[in-house]
Amino acid sequence: MWAPGAAGADVALVYATQDLVHGRLDDAAAHLELAERHTMTAPADRRYRLRVAIAVLKLQLATRRGHFASVVRQVRFLSTPLVTESSGDVAVDSDLRAFALLNLGIVESWSLNLADAERHLLDGATLARTIGRPYLEVACLARLGFASKRHSFARSRARSEEAIAMADWQGWGSDTVLAPALASLGGTLVWTGEADEGERWLERAANASHPDAEPGTRLLLQLATAMLHVSRGKLRAALEELSAAERTQSLMIGEHALSAQVSGWAITTKARFGMLDDARASLAALPAERARSGEICNAYAVLRLTEGNPASALTALGPVLEGDAPVIYAFTLVEAHLLAARAHVELADRRAANAAIERALALAEPDRLIFPFVMTGSRDLLESLPRHETAHGALLIDILDVLRGASIAKDRPVLPPAEELTPTELRVLRFLPTNMSRTEIARELYLSVNTVNTHVRSIYAKLDARDRSTAVERARELRLIASSSFAH
Repeated sequence: MWAPGAAGADVALVYATQDLVHGRLDDAAAHLELAERHTMTAPADRRYRLRVAIAVLKLQLATRRGHFASVVRQVRFLSTPLVTESSGDVAVDSDLRAFALLNLGIVESWSLNLADAERHLLDGATLARTIGRPYLEVACLARLGFASKRHSFARSRARSEEAIAMADWQGWGSDTVLAPALASLGGTLVWTGEADEGERWLERAANASHPDAEPGTRLLLQLATAMLHVSRGKLRAALEELSAAERTQSLMIGEHALSAQVSGWAITTKARFGMLDDARASLAALPAERARSGEICNAYAVLRLTEGNPASALTALGPVLEGDAPVIYAFTLVEAHLLAARAHVELADRRAANAAIERALALAEPDRLIFPFVMTGSRDLLESLPRHETAHGALLIDILDVLRGASIAKDRPVLPPAEELTPTELRVLRFLPTNMSRTEIARELYLSVNTVNTHVRSIYAKLDARDRSTAVERARELRLIASSSFAH
């Protein structure tokens, strides 16, 4: 028998809290509804506090369910002057505000509203630090790694490492609160071709993650783990993780912004596995809005390439390449250009293929994205690219190293940066390790000998080199050319 009024609401809130702790989300919702009914008959001086407590638990429930709209509603309620003024406790007000900012940042991240997510998470972390709530501060910082991808992968990595360092110092290195930072860092490292290092952090994320944890983080971890399996050539294991990620998305009330990527890569993996009927069925079952995304256009192109229809693949890629399809970050565009290159090769248009590869390299360069080249199996495309036709030689070398099974060195020597070479100077530079004379280089590049001489002098000056061999050595140290570089 439930007690009436405030006492009944208090009991219901205790049950709801226990339900949330143990992942009984439906039971928690039922107990919160019961608490609300009892609150209606509670004394006026208790009613506001009970409503605040209910809103806090509803906020946790909505975040766990991926119910984005409900999170925003509860945050708005907790931010109203009526709530904050009624408590009469500055510390409680600040706790509520920091907690609300954290949850608002979470749903904004999963909606890819990253600018607002970053702002709210930083505000939450700052407020938590001010009021002496280190656990809440770590919770905000752990989410910043994902939100910071809007700037660069380098900043995302730095933010994740900051959160991990603080949590380790506090003794929370294996706590669930840190799982978002660990998953984000591990995924970022896989993107940049550092799969061995990424695996270490993803294992920590898996150990820290709870089966009933907030679903957005679980989906991020599943996606990053699938990427790791692809890097290892384990397509079946990758498909299992992607299928698990699809199930996670299906349990969320809101549409996670990474859902298109999960669906697209699951379809792509099925196609590459020869599961063409399953791939077609998955495409047909997609919600209309998700089906219009660039990630799904890419998946459709992979299916068409697998079916031996490169012309249809190029048609599917059209909305992505022309900027009409919404995409998640630049890596979807990198993938699209690599798929276009594959289609052009199959249509015997090598010039168009090389142009598509160069565009993919240009888009990948800022964050040094390597995984798209791994996932699309682009080793043969890159090996056939004439070295003098790319302005991204150092990145090309790193990608080929990874595709050939080598690891990217973690501790390369730090060298003073050379003044940036022009694209034409880079083309000339590619021939300096060979035995070709300047006349032969000029003939190969359709330049005059005088022009080649001018470029060589400029290369020497920018690389602080006195002769050809010194310039080659300096260029190799800077990874502008490979140690075994040769021109085609």
